[in-house]
Amino acid sequence: MGELVMKLIIWVIVIISIQKYNTCLGSRRLSSDSLIITNPPPLGICASTVIKYGYKCQEIDVMTEDGYILSVQRIPEGRDDHGGYRRNRQPVLLQHGVLVDGMTWLLNSPEQSLALILADNGYDVWIANTRGTSFSRRHISIDPSKPEFWNWTWDEIAARDLPAVIAFIFNQTNQKIHYVGHSLGTLIALASFSEWKQIDKMKSAALLSPIAYLSHMTTPLGILAAKNFVGEVTIVFGLAEFNPKGDDVDRFLKGLCADPKVDCYDLMSSITGKNCCLNASTVDVFLRNEPQSTSTKNLVHLAQTVRDGVLAKYDYGTRAFNVEHYGVPKPPIYNLSNIPTDFPLFLSYGGQDALSDPKDVATLLDDLKMHDEGKLSVQYIKDYAHADFIMGVTAKDVVYNKIISFFQRNQ
Repeated sequence: MGELVMKLIIWVIVIISIQKYNTCLGSRRLSSDSLIITNPPPLGICASTVIKYGYKCQEIDVMTEDGYILSVQRIPEGRDDHGGYRRNRQPVLLQHGVLVDGMTWLLNSPEQSLALILADNGYDVWIANTRGTSFSRRHISIDPSKPEFWNWTWDEIAARDLPAVIAFIFNQTNQKIHYVGHSLGTLIALASFSEWKQIDKMKSAALLSPIAYLSHMTTPLGILAAKNFVGEVTIVFGLAEFNPKGDDVDRFLKGLCADPKVDCYDLMSSITGKNCCLNASTVDVFLRNEPQSTSTKNLVHLAQTVRDGVLAKYDYGTRAFNVEHYGVPKPPIYNLSNIPTDFPLFLSYGGQDALSDPKDVATLLDDLKMHDEGKLSVQYIKDYAHADFIMGVTAKDVVYNKIISFFQRNQ
């Protein structure tokens, strides 16, 4: 059961689901003032996953306005590009979901992984890693062992992490940026864009398994976990780190698996829906790298989205606390209809997705119904579930080629 629990956490509420640095591309830097990081992680995503395939790759640090140091990888050109570094390549930012990191875009072979496919198709690829993940467990003054390090939700990722990375890429390239998000990566983009944060630096956005509403989530495990996270879970974990490899999480998930409505022996399907196109070896790679820590407060916030049926900022639980933080008794709602109607969006969702349910996507599309003609592209894939979009062996032909065509139309 212990091994099952360890695998299970990978997708629980996913949405609720270097040996050396590349000297030709420079050193690791902070975005705000180019300070050198004296103790970077000894092995990064570039060395372990990208350079070995013959691609150039740069490890960069970007600092948020509240002092978190985020790991970002840059793949500036394709594997077979021998023409040297070209500055006019269009930048693309890839943003992962919750409980995973930037490795999620590099799980398959170069011919099947979106990050490397984009590089081979002429794009300057940037991979984000949000606060709390393996290579972003750093802050200018707070140690990750302290609860203060984990006092955030996806509100802060949308308002601080995403704008910091976007601004850094824009300043480095002097070009507007294409965006690809999966799962939580779509939620933070929609929330940020609805408040017009950094959207002036963006060229377009492709959203895979888009998440904004979770009222029709069908996974019994996800629903049960959401109820627990809104309820007594903070008593168990406190508002600090949610470490999927810790004993407290192990006990929590064993309790969920004891519920007769939950099938913990078909792990991926019980959380994401029945994925059609996963390769067993890819899942093995996934399990070796994941799961990643996040904040308990972040999962509580996601659970509130399930409970309340609206996309709103974190609810502090009482009228007085909400007034203290927001000036109003209820958390402000993210109004997705505020997203500029001329901003190009591509949404791709699956008929078997138990997390990004088609009914909830329909609600999101209703928010976007005033989008300008030709600026909203929608793809529905009947057989796809949540993990197929990032791990599916058919994703290149079914999804990624359409993303590239969408980017080309919106150059």
